[in-house]
Amino acid sequence: MKRAHLYVLSGLLAAIAAALFLYKVLIFGFPLKPEQRTDVWRVEVQIRFEADGGPAKAELYLPGRTDAFTVVDQSFVSPGYGITTERHPGRGMRAAFSIREARGTQTLYYRAVVQRGRANSATERDPQPEVTPPKREDAEQAAAQAIVKAALQQSADAATLAALLVKRLNQAMPGDEASFLLGPRPNSRRLASVAVGLLQTAGVPARVVNGLILVPERRDAQFVRWLEYYAGGRWRPHYPAEPTVEALRYYLPWWRGRGALVQLSGGTALDPRVSTNRSYELAIHTALTQQRELEKKLIEFSLFGLPLQVQALFRTLLVIPAGILLLVILRNIVGVKTFGTFMPVLIALSFRQTGLIWGLLFFSVVVALGLAVRFYLERLKLLLVPRVAAVVIVVILILAGLTVISFRLGLERGLSIGLFPIVILTFTIERMTLVWEERGPREALQQGLGSILVGALCYLVMSLRTVEHLLFVFPELLLAVLAITLLIGRYTGYRLTELRRFKVLAR
Repeated sequence: MKRAHLYVLSGLLAAIAAALFLYKVLIFGFPLKPEQRTDVWRVEVQIRFEADGGPAKAELYLPGRTDAFTVVDQSFVSPGYGITTERHPGRGMRAAFSIREARGTQTLYYRAVVQRGRANSATERDPQPEVTPPKREDAEQAAAQAIVKAALQQSADAATLAALLVKRLNQAMPGDEASFLLGPRPNSRRLASVAVGLLQTAGVPARVVNGLILVPERRDAQFVRWLEYYAGGRWRPHYPAEPTVEALRYYLPWWRGRGALVQLSGGTALDPRVSTNRSYELAIHTALTQQRELEKKLIEFSLFGLPLQVQALFRTLLVIPAGILLLVILRNIVGVKTFGTFMPVLIALSFRQTGLIWGLLFFSVVVALGLAVRFYLERLKLLLVPRVAAVVIVVILILAGLTVISFRLGLERGLSIGLFPIVILTFTIERMTLVWEERGPREALQQGLGSILVGALCYLVMSLRTVEHLLFVFPELLLAVLAITLLIGRYTGYRLTELRRFKVLAR
């Protein structure tokens, strides 16, 4: 087969692996590190009021999914109250707490878990809203017309018009038109409301946005207001306070419009309180919970859709190719001698049960004692199958003895040696004996030490949490491992251990 065919195949496998890997990272949001964490906010709204003794109804606006955040869980705590939800176009979702008869102090709770979302890649246009200029008295209308006229002359589009109007309101001087519209005690709510009215007077659709700034912890969080204007088929935000780019990452839109957060009927002394608290969760959990419907179906047909016990099994199986790749490099490029092709990888798997240091110790003891027994059995002239069976029995007895001795010595780590793959130890002893008889003790010791060295290196690679995480979350990376293995399979140059041997020829 021509080398070009191999290069094309390897390149195709690597390209597929890279495409799937980047898609999961950039679109699904899967993390690259196993311990990577993401911000999670828990928001609680407490509604307290005094009921009149008859029917009571409290309507609360609820946050929804935005380009920046996702509400992954929400709950209501309202004993005796019925709860219904209704969507109000252009404003948001609203929940209604209702009861036939209520008396005394009433306390209702709404809790939501908010996580960082990802930008919406949808390209559809928002529907064209209708513009309804606000009704004002003659003096207010004249002041608004004067401000809008001046701003229109200096603006080029809706964005610059909104910026100029907000700037004009922020720089209001006592006695001028802007101060007259804002009133005697202007605040952020009033400024946003007046700016929206001026944009609507100019023929630009606009609305007030009420939102929270998600801070690490706040018991009495206050809502902030900004405005949105319609331009280019989309609603675009403008912030009167001009926050920094970093601060905007924590702005959570809650509802739109000039209405209040809670509207109450059948009660008095309404006192809503909002508190926020930030914690951290694993980023992989966040990525799995915020997918869209199609992506959730794709995840269900991935390894994450398997039962947890099966997932744990594949977390071990999927790291084996990483050890195999290291084995191929050490054998074909470095030139390390080992017993068989994959025996060191199997030895590395056994080290995962006991750890590296205890694994090396127990492995050396069992193999040494097993070799002594194996040479003794050679004198009995046994057939192959009975001889191997006898070695298995002896290995089990040795493991049992080492386990009892280590336990009596207070070495609890020795209790795990019973999990050592008995077949691996048995065939290691058998293979080492054959090499000893055919090629001598030096070759047998070289291959034995090489197998232990490669097994230890494979264990170190296979036990890395980052490697296990990447190969489980991104199993398509195995295609890249396969491509590298295929390329190494055509390597026919010198091995590193052979450079000294053929130094004269190289000269």
